[in-house]
Amino acid sequence: MWVMAVALVAVAANLRIAITSVPPLLDAISGDLGLSHAAAGALTTLPVLCMGVFAPVASRIAHHTGAAAAVLLAVVSILAGTLSRFAGGHVVVLYAGTFLCGVGIAVAGTLLPRLVKTYFPPERTGLVTGLYMLAMMGGAAASSAIAVPLADRLGSWQASLGSWSVVALVGAIAWAPFTVRANPHHTPGEEGPGRLPWRHPTAWLVAGYLALQSWCFYSAVTWLAPTYVEHGWSRASAGYLAAAFSGAQIVSGLLGPVLSDRTHDMRRLLLPAAALGVAGSVGIWLAPLAAPWVWAVVTGLGQGAAFSLALVLLVRYTRTPEASGRLTGMAFLISYGIASIGPLAMGLVRDVTGGLSVVWFVLAAFGVLQGLVVLRLRPDLRRVD
Repeated sequence: MWVMAVALVAVAANLRIAITSVPPLLDAISGDLGLSHAAAGALTTLPVLCMGVFAPVASRIAHHTGAAAAVLLAVVSILAGTLSRFAGGHVVVLYAGTFLCGVGIAVAGTLLPRLVKTYFPPERTGLVTGLYMLAMMGGAAASSAIAVPLADRLGSWQASLGSWSVVALVGAIAWAPFTVRANPHHTPGEEGPGRLPWRHPTAWLVAGYLALQSWCFYSAVTWLAPTYVEHGWSRASAGYLAAAFSGAQIVSGLLGPVLSDRTHDMRRLLLPAAALGVAGSVGIWLAPLAAPWVWAVVTGLGQGAAFSLALVLLVRYTRTPEASGRLTGMAFLISYGIASIGPLAMGLVRDVTGGLSVVWFVLAAFGVLQGLVVLRLRPDLRRVD
């Protein structure tokens, strides 16, 4: 069981790096390639869109190849996409590689909650979810912090982005032995992928919550560093601030699921997480230079807890591993499909208004809506079959 946990951690480390390594370098990429702010924002929009579009496909792939083999294919896709960024000076190659990363992240991210429900007892699902959240957010923090120093050391932003292929290679190597030992084929007694739970009210509530949280998260990831570059910070300093944002998510991303193992009513954890996100966004909106590190950490604590607890919801509100896969597919399709608009829309706001201040007002408003949805996530809601 714990060998499986280590393999999950190695895979999960790759589920944000392809996205979070870009924002600290966004201005350099835009300048070199002549991209508008909206087009540059699409570099984070595209993988998020892929995470929505391809999430429902993940269960069907797993049904035919086995979930473990599907995850290995996903990590290989991330590896190929990250490697291609060495040639990211060509716009088509850069976006094609980002697309490959997005597909891999979609498949792996959709199947990990299902694998947790399959291989771990209910009293350990929160802990294991927290561990792979720790790896996910740790990778995000590291990639944000050293993206610019790597570019300086290696001589280009292309080399900085491509160097993260090492982490994908480690993930593939760590997961491969487990894939060999797991049953690689669909067995006759296994439940098929089935239909997504479109008519299930609980599924819609979970999807709505995740959509609002994801919009706030990916918009903040994309535009936090550029906001402070706009205020006169160096790209390296802004990257460190983004790393503090991601680092705070490591703490809350681990703590939230662990506490959920001892919490019957998830609203006791979800509401404070939403409140933290709102408080940090309001701080950046109204007084960005008053306490930038505090705002980044507070926002990160809220976002990390909110997302990790969403992953727990995908397990808790289902009856079987297959149902968890279907709920995850539907929730990711809706939430990431909507959230993919976020970075692009916020980029358009920047192009129209000439600044990023309004972005944080919008994110605060979305955080309030997130809290309103949380109020309806009662513990007695009917579970997805």
